[in-house]
Amino acid sequence: MENKLIVSLSPHVHGGDSVQKNMYGVLIALIPAFLVSLYFFGLGALIVTATSVAACLFFEWAIVKFLMKKPATTICDGSAVITGVLLAFNLPSNLPIWIIILGALFAIGVGKMSFGGLGCNPFNPALAGRVFLLLSFPVQMTSWPLVGQLTAYADATTGATPLALMKQAIYGDTHALSQLPDAFSLFIGQNGGCIGEVSALALLLGLVYMLWKKIITWHIPVSILVTVFVFAGIMHLADPEKYVSPVLQLLSGGLMLGAVFMATDYVTSPMSKKGMLIYGVCIGLLTVIIRLFGAYPEGMSFAILIMNAFTPLINTYCKPKRFGEVAKKK
Repeated sequence: MENKLIVSLSPHVHGGDSVQKNMYGVLIALIPAFLVSLYFFGLGALIVTATSVAACLFFEWAIVKFLMKKPATTICDGSAVITGVLLAFNLPSNLPIWIIILGALFAIGVGKMSFGGLGCNPFNPALAGRVFLLLSFPVQMTSWPLVGQLTAYADATTGATPLALMKQAIYGDTHALSQLPDAFSLFIGQNGGCIGEVSALALLLGLVYMLWKKIITWHIPVSILVTVFVFAGIMHLADPEKYVSPVLQLLSGGLMLGAVFMATDYVTSPMSKKGMLIYGVCIGLLTVIIRLFGAYPEGMSFAILIMNAFTPLINTYCKPKRFGEVAKKK
């Protein structure tokens, strides 16, 4: 009998990864930031996170079951939970519950399910929900409770965030920079802001865990951080009395949260390593431009959403070489 070599289509060996495994890996990486938020914001952080996660799970279940007429099995893959956690991490700890629920509805209903569900959405759902709330409820979304009010929620005392002080300095308030927390306070999280963004240390621990587990690669977060450091450093050297040091820029606001957990979203980021680097550099540039020259103190959310829109274009022009393809001679 004639022997035949049968070659099947790739992949030939399963790597062991799955959507559920990676999603719950990201949730484990978010635990340090969540614990820090509980330590500094207490009851408010717990209420905001629990409400956001519960609302995201409910809306995904209801939309799949009653509007899409499909079995609601997707709520177990972890994606809705991550959307809820990341949305909560982008909110102040005193935000009213009904506003959180509206944000979850927009994130899941408009940002995710209206495009067909997980894998089809062009924009990060949690960021879409956050920007929707920021544009719809600017006062509530920019009232930042001071750290240490563990039992306060709706009646928490508010104050300026480091990014707000930096913006005041850019507008000519020479005393604003003297009120900035030191780099160590920003690093551990002892400053005002969204509940999940305040501690750079906790977010970097999550980055190390995801790199160790190979959930993400280094290309996007490192390219964002390096770009921000270089661009902010140039501006600081040009006018140190107006622009803060690049270290303070890296440790302030949602930069670490966005670079580590938001920009690295599988669905909305480029597939090739070259594309990831281009994507990360552009996010870093846009973030600094919006922070220094835009109307909003923070530019990370807008920068990521803008580059989400360019991801298909980046994928088109940064395709990896096909296996076995022979380069054409010029």
